Amino acid sequence: MSTVTTTPHPYPRPYQSYVYAYPHKTSYRPLPERPALAGLWADQPKDALSLYAHIPFCEVRCGFCNLFTRIGAPDGLTTRYLDALDRQAAAVREALGDAAPVRFATAAFGGGTPTFLTADELTRLCDIAELRMGADLRAVPLSVETSPATATADRLAVLAERGATRLSIGVQSFVEAEARAAVRPQRRADVEAALGRIRDVGVPVLNIDLIYGIDGQTEESWRRSLDAALAWAPEELYLYPLYVRPLTGLGRKGDGAHAAAESDADWDARRLRLYRAGRDRLLAGGYTQVSMRMFRRTDAPALGADDYACQTDGMIGLGCGARSYTSRLHYSFDYAVDMREIRSIVDAYTETADFSRAEVGRAVDAAEARRRHLLQSLLQAEGMALADYAERFGGGSPFTDFAEELARFEARGWLDTGAPAGLLRLSPEGLAYSDGLGPELFSAPVRAAMAAYETK
Repeated sequence: MSTVTTTPHPYPRPYQSYVYAYPHKTSYRPLPERPALAGLWADQPKDALSLYAHIPFCEVRCGFCNLFTRIGAPDGLTTRYLDALDRQAAAVREALGDAAPVRFATAAFGGGTPTFLTADELTRLCDIAELRMGADLRAVPLSVETSPATATADRLAVLAERGATRLSIGVQSFVEAEARAAVRPQRRADVEAALGRIRDVGVPVLNIDLIYGIDGQTEESWRRSLDAALAWAPEELYLYPLYVRPLTGLGRKGDGAHAAAESDADWDARRLRLYRAGRDRLLAGGYTQVSMRMFRRTDAPALGADDYACQTDGMIGLGCGARSYTSRLHYSFDYAVDMREIRSIVDAYTETADFSRAEVGRAVDAAEARRRHLLQSLLQAEGMALADYAERFGGGSPFTDFAEELARFEARGWLDTGAPAGLLRLSPEGLAYSDGLGPELFSAPVRAAMAAYETK
């Protein structure tokens, strides 16, 4: 592939923000009008919806994690949470109405750790999705997140029987010292046993998450983790760069938590080296790159809903950490990272009786919709067809709508100038810089809202 090699504009840091949805959740604000869900969904297409259920519980909180999740659950909390989820599902299904056919094309259970729930509780979660929402879990892709400690045989059996097509397990590292450095204490033997149970249950797609950039991690130890993962021939692998975020376990250690005496520039360079080594190892091992993070085995069935599919308009989120997307408003509940704040939000969710209105969110106008589509399409390795962009938005071109940004990307060598005519896609270097490129596409209002957000 030929790419522009001159770089008149300085490169940004390659690891600025993990971008998988836009606008970012830290740009959401309380909605004073609290719009009724029935009105929000009245004129939305409902024949290919996505369903996402959020379970905000984990057995331990990893040092890098800033997800909306709490450690453990006092007696009765998971029951109260599922009771609230059931009430929310009933309210949402009523809001969708029956004027047009309602059909779900994908489903996912995330968190947190959905398999923190017992086997009986997972059965109830599936019942809520099917009986309340009308999602036929055995007929659509169903992706479920799990962990080594909670991937027990009885839980996995429930998920397999109810139609799970993809199980995603967060291993992060097969090297025990690296797992401890990431504040994720685990024994490799336990990880391998969990992977064996997942394979035994026969779910078609296994995804393994790995992290690079951990304190003490080298290219040799990274290769050992990759090879350990590849020994299970997973249908998918996600390679995540380590981030040190405020209010996380690593964040409380300070900015130098990634490595002693390692500057941010050196850490960036190490993460880039590890990313490229991982990418090249997987490409040589029979995998296709889907995005900066996602790799799919070339001969694997594409059965599981990936991040991109779950972030499109028409997504309905259930649970206090889930987001929902209509074409004009993205909405959710409040968001926090601090454990005390999370506990308070979860408790408030379980006590909620009326789920018929949106509480927190951000409007998406026509300009933001174009920006969102470009950002999410461009960050996929396959790129975006210019004709599809014009059809979706009634004309126009990203080279006109985002001339300054795309010119800057081209000057840095981030666009594939050898792509087929009519296709806009990133070069390999552009994919490597996805976490620096993505934030540059955020609009000024979204940037301002994110900057004003008070972390809690």
